[in-house]
Amino acid sequence: MVTEIILTGIPTTRALGSLLFLIFLFAYLVTVLGNGLIITLIFVDYRLQSPMYFFLSNLSFSEILTTTCAVPKMLAGFLSKRSSLSFGECFSQFYFYFLSGCTEFILFAVMSYDRYVAICSPLQYPVIMNSSLCVRLVILSWVGGFFLILPSTILKARLPYCGPNVIDHFFCDSAPLLHLACADIRIIELLDFLSSLVLLISSLSLTLVSYVYIISTILKIPSGQGQRKAFATCASHFTVVSMGYGISIFVYVRPSQKSSLHLNKMLFILSSVITPLLNPFIFSLRNETMKDALKDGLAKGRNFVKQIRSK
Repeated sequence: MVTEIILTGIPTTRALGSLLFLIFLFAYLVTVLGNGLIITLIFVDYRLQSPMYFFLSNLSFSEILTTTCAVPKMLAGFLSKRSSLSFGECFSQFYFYFLSGCTEFILFAVMSYDRYVAICSPLQYPVIMNSSLCVRLVILSWVGGFFLILPSTILKARLPYCGPNVIDHFFCDSAPLLHLACADIRIIELLDFLSSLVLLISSLSLTLVSYVYIISTILKIPSGQGQRKAFATCASHFTVVSMGYGISIFVYVRPSQKSSLHLNKMLFILSSVITPLLNPFIFSLRNETMKDALKDGLAKGRNFVKQIRSK
């Protein structure tokens, strides 16, 4: 029985492996620091004490979890000829990776509802989106992601794995791991397909319905300046949602993924490295309040350093 999983990653020369290690290490550090900075600003700046930024802080945390589950092991593979992990580590890695992914899509729907209430019912927004509801929605997002992937994970853990034990991937992805099982996996593949379909289609439908009402309300605003201001509050969220759904639907909503594992490697880099890397820049550069909070935070940091040096 299999007790160790070997990851092939990308076969490279030593020089190319070292270069890729530096590139992805830089991307990982920027991702963690960028999303960590967003979380810190949201909790310390009074201008960001609103439901929209509370949900954004949870989205940033899920991005950190996503990239941390996958990238460190990928970095180790660039420096080592043999990247391996135990069976338990493999299951833990893909479970928490998909937990953060599922939570993100539920958060997308929650954030779109928040924008719907803010734009379509602005006078009732403080009453509807109170702190109690926001906390419950965030808990629902994480608990929903936890239980959504739990059944198929338990079924996969009970399968017999008798070899081979090599996965052609950067990390212990669910689909290539499943094809190492010495058993009929069609039912579990169908369960994975249906759970992915339910999550993505339901959250995407709620998001699209919210944006239909948002856009129709914005178009009724008489002034062009008012329309641009309203659109600006949704632009960052809409950009991130488009990237997230586009990649995930292409990768995971298919009955079988065996024939496209090499393509999934590249899409995996997009979803676990590029998207978490870009999100802090999208939310900070396209949001005036976030930019002001960032400038003030940097100014306070410089002043603090000057005070330390003067002493």
